[in-house]
Amino acid sequence: MKKFIYLAGLFLMVLPPVMAQNQIKANQLSLTDALKYALANNETIKIALLDEKSAEYKIKETIGSGLPQISGTGTVTTYPALATQLLPGELAGQPGTLIPVQFGTKYNTSGGLQLQQLLFRKSFFVGLEAAQTTKDLYALRTQMSEEEVIYNVSSAYLQLLQTKEQFSTIDANTKRLAQLEKILKLQYQNDVATKVQLNRVTVSKTNLENSRQTLTAAYDQQKNALKFFMGMPMDQDLEIAESVPALEASVAVNADPKTILSEKIDFKLLNTQKSLYKLNVKNINSGYAPSLSAIANYSYNAQRNEFNFFDSNQPWFKAVSIGVQLNVPIFDGFQRKNQIRQAQIEVDKVDQDINQLTRNTEMSLLNAQTQMETSLSSIQAQERNVNLAQEVYRNTNELYKEGLAPLTEVLDTELSLREAQTNLNNERLKYQLAQLTYLQAKGELKTLIK
Repeated sequence: MKKFIYLAGLFLMVLPPVMAQNQIKANQLSLTDALKYALANNETIKIALLDEKSAEYKIKETIGSGLPQISGTGTVTTYPALATQLLPGELAGQPGTLIPVQFGTKYNTSGGLQLQQLLFRKSFFVGLEAAQTTKDLYALRTQMSEEEVIYNVSSAYLQLLQTKEQFSTIDANTKRLAQLEKILKLQYQNDVATKVQLNRVTVSKTNLENSRQTLTAAYDQQKNALKFFMGMPMDQDLEIAESVPALEASVAVNADPKTILSEKIDFKLLNTQKSLYKLNVKNINSGYAPSLSAIANYSYNAQRNEFNFFDSNQPWFKAVSIGVQLNVPIFDGFQRKNQIRQAQIEVDKVDQDINQLTRNTEMSLLNAQTQMETSLSSIQAQERNVNLAQEVYRNTNELYKEGLAPLTEVLDTELSLREAQTNLNNERLKYQLAQLTYLQAKGELKTLIK
């Protein structure tokens, strides 16, 4: 019975940590998980989607301007003093005189409907095309915003992962120094080592502990940056996965920058922007064309000397008119001509943006390829360097224990090992960031979430 109780208690003591560990792992985000979360929650993407929705309403607004326009009017007017006009006396049998006469009544009111239907206006059809192009433009901007978020989240994730790996380096070195400190304390107590030697090891260990605190602060700041790019609340817990994500960004042997450029979102965005500016030129130019509209008016009006418009026995008078209205521009002081020139300059500016994007894409591809090749070579060299530094430290530490090597050599080899491990981590990060930049230059960032 006692044995059963002991085993049950041991099981209960072990169970919570296991459950907690499983919970931590469940909350760990892979790079793909982080990207999917960001695409669903980042504010920049949400704004871009709202712009897309707004563009849909803009199309409906433009279509609505070509539908019948109906408006109602109503007026009530009072004349405390009616205007007086002079008529020739001959009309009243008083030749040679002028007779003052007041026309109208003290109260007038009218109400009616006006219908206007556009029959032809060239700018209407241009506006429809421009509205659809604007919708396409905002759709491309959404995709571009998604690519920017993917790049920012991926970059922040990789840097966070690299910082996390540095903890392992510091902890391993701290453990080695703690063991060395323990040995020196025993040697010092037996008058084999000096106080200075013990203090040097203690100082090195303390420096490592301080470096870990600094690294912890940097890790928290990087984690907050990742949360920001993801659109995650700052008070929400976040743990990234332990494994390093594999970025499949192999350098193409004969990568054609022009072919790559034609598939990039920002290139499509600039061409759509150029089309929109051309439509603006076309829209301004359409102002030279005449426009034709149909107009119909239907109204009732009444005139009273007393305010009795609600008296059904008093008459109301109906008026109906139907017609067409033609507007023909003749001369506008060259305003439209200069507007067209300004709009054409915007088209020319986009051409320069396209040229700049072309050269920037070529440069980014070349730089990313060079960095990937250089970093890959450096990683291989640093891996050999770390293995060599570990072997040197191990041998020096054994020689020190045997009294054949001074303490300074142990500390120097420990420092060299730490530097080699840090350099290896840095080169791995450079390589992954170069891969990320290469994917961005090729317009293939979305492959990270597939």
